Amino acid sequence: MFHYLKFTNYFITTLLGITTVLLGQYWILLGFGVFIIFYIVGDTFFGEDLSQPNLTNKWVLDAMLYASVPTTFILMTVCIWLVTPFNWPIIQWLSSTIGYDFVAAKANTHIIEILVAVVFCGLMLSGIATVVGHELIHRIGNKKAITTGRWLLSLSFDASFSIEHVFNHHVHVATENDPVTAPRGRSIYKHVPIAIWGTNKSAWQIEAKRLKRQKKAVITLHNQYITGWLMTLAWLGFVFLVASWQGVLFVAGIGLVAKIVLEIVNYMEHYGLVRHPRERVMPKHSWNTNRRISCWAMFNLPRHSHHHAKGAVPFEKLEAMPDAPIMIGGYISTIVLVLLPPLWYRLMKPKLQHWDDTMANEKELSILRLQQGHSLPTSANDRRLI
Repeated sequence: MFHYLKFTNYFITTLLGITTVLLGQYWILLGFGVFIIFYIVGDTFFGEDLSQPNLTNKWVLDAMLYASVPTTFILMTVCIWLVTPFNWPIIQWLSSTIGYDFVAAKANTHIIEILVAVVFCGLMLSGIATVVGHELIHRIGNKKAITTGRWLLSLSFDASFSIEHVFNHHVHVATENDPVTAPRGRSIYKHVPIAIWGTNKSAWQIEAKRLKRQKKAVITLHNQYITGWLMTLAWLGFVFLVASWQGVLFVAGIGLVAKIVLEIVNYMEHYGLVRHPRERVMPKHSWNTNRRISCWAMFNLPRHSHHHAKGAVPFEKLEAMPDAPIMIGGYISTIVLVLLPPLWYRLMKPKLQHWDDTMANEKELSILRLQQGHSLPTSANDRRLI
């Protein structure tokens, strides 16, 4: 039973975070601080989860994934309430019921607390919607899963992720044809706009080719790239109706944060690794981590090496692969390190050197020599001399 329940921890922390946002004022700062500290400290001291249990109750696993839909709805409803100029009868009823004046708390929430809420809610959205959306869009042939995943991703302007991620990223990972694989020396601040532009361009090209093969017009509702953006516009239109322009601005900021977090995660999952385009994807082509808290919070997404080696494997069957390239730490702590490029480069240098010395083949070393313009080992014998 524990191996099922462990995947509910992110729902619990998200609901606690939602509560602090609803309370407003300094509660937002407190909730954000506790959220960050819990995941950093948890990953640092709770060790690794190398277990690989045989989870056979598929309906329980699916129920946990689809529970992200109501959780996301609650999160975004609270976010909208925090900035809407309107008063909702349900909030007034809640105030009278529990004896806390939510209307006054909202009015007294400082602009700094609002800005922190954007980042806080963006982080929660990236975990509860983006991570689950990623899992669902991999279920090719399951229309309900893919549609649900696309709606979840549309909140962060990324419904087209279902196109680019499955049909480009997984095919071209660790090569120059993958816009989210960052070469060595590229900072996260340079990488994020490159990745956002590249993934959108790639998704459009994939859809255009698909429709042309089917002899259909490209500018049509059959184009999933176009319908993905229409899903986002429909969401923003709904927000405008219930929360005016303040709500649209706030949820757009939250969605943008969630999208940036996704690209930061892509960056740290693949930074500096290379692969010859004609060779198959192997576990060594992605950074992996088995930190307990990260794996439990993100439906085993940090077991990224196995995910890329076998993209169709559901999250509950992803293997730990302790011999794969190991990330610096858990996901939240690594996100913090990525935001400090000099420190990030210094910490990654020995890890990349180890990958070059023990995992890279001759073709991959040749690619690295071209990328970096300086000498790297050219053979197994050369590597033994380092």
